[in-house]
This record gives sequence, C-alpha cells and structure tokens, in this order.
Amino acid sequence: MVDARDTPDTLAELRERGARRMALLIAALAALLAIVQTIGDNAAQDALKYNIDASNLWSFYQAKTIRQTSVRTAADLLELELDAVVPERKAAVAKRLDSWKATIARYESEPETNEGRKELIARAKAAEEARDRSLATDNMYDVASAALQLAIVLASASVVVGVSWLAWAAGGLGMIGVLFAIVGWFAPTLIPL
Repeated sequence: MVDARDTPDTLAELRERGARRMALLIAALAALLAIVQTIGDNAAQDALKYNIDASNLWSFYQAKTIRQTSVRTAADLLELELDAVVPERKAAVAKRLDSWKATIARYESEPETNEGRKELIARAKAAEEARDRSLATDNMYDVASAALQLAIVLASASVVVGVSWLAWAAGGLGMIGVLFAIVGWFAPTLIPL
C-alpha cells in the first residue's frame, strides 16, 4: 500500500521518469531531423545537377539545330545551282550534296552516339523529370524537417513547463514529420506542394 507520506516521493519519481522519456523523445526527434535534413540536402543537390544536365542538353540540341539548318540551307542553295554547274564538276557537286544530306540526317537522329536531335530531346526531358522528382523530394523533406523541428521545440517546452499536452503535440508533429519523410522517400510527387 502507498502511504500518503510517500506521495511526494512518488510524484517526484513520476516526474523524473517523464523527463527521461521526454529526453529520449527529443533525442529521437533530433536524430530523425539530422537524417531528414541530410537526405533533403542531397535531393536539392540532385535537383541542381539534373537542372544543369537538362540545360546543357537543350543547349546541345539548339547547337545541333543551328548546324542542321546551316547545312540544309547550303544544300538547298547547291541543289538550286546544280543545273548551272559545268558537267566536269557535276559529279563532285552531287557527291558533296549527298554528303550534306547525310549530315543533315545524322544531326536529326544519331542512335550510335545518342547525340542526334531526337535523342537529345529524350535525354533532356528525362533530366527534367529527374529534376522535378528531386525537387518534389526536397519539398517533402523540407516539410518533414519543419515538423520535426517544431516537435523538438514542443517536447523541450513540455519538460520545462510541465504541460503534458505539449508532449502529445510534440509526438503528433514528430509522426507528421516521419510521414512526410516516408512520402518523400517513396512517392515524392504524391502530395503536390
């Protein structure tokens, strides 16, 4: 049986046990926060890398288009003047024209090197999709990080002030942070932010 004289000791022991549990909760939340922020920073770096890749590929596509247009214009002009060429040079001019037409076709599609205009479009769009996914991942981890930070603040306040509902709110925000981290890992585009 508990004696009424033991009550102050029992209450002090309960407070101490609660403070230890809150300390463990704060430590767990801080560890999760560190992991979430690291993964979020990596996602932001990946988004930057993919954005640069997409930009470079679109620039390469534009350069191929300009080259293709220049060669096509020269070929069109040479084709118009083919009838005026002296017969001795006609074969050489026709050979040059065929070479330019092959170059025009190569600029359009070059599957061997993956650097034709068609291939560059596909690569640039893939880089853009990877960038968008990385940005969505970063957004999820940003929300998770904010929720975990708020949970740490509320858990700390509950220890200092001794208000139990702050501890419950901290636990709830911690769960929300974990949920957003899981969504960021597995399906970052599930929740549009």
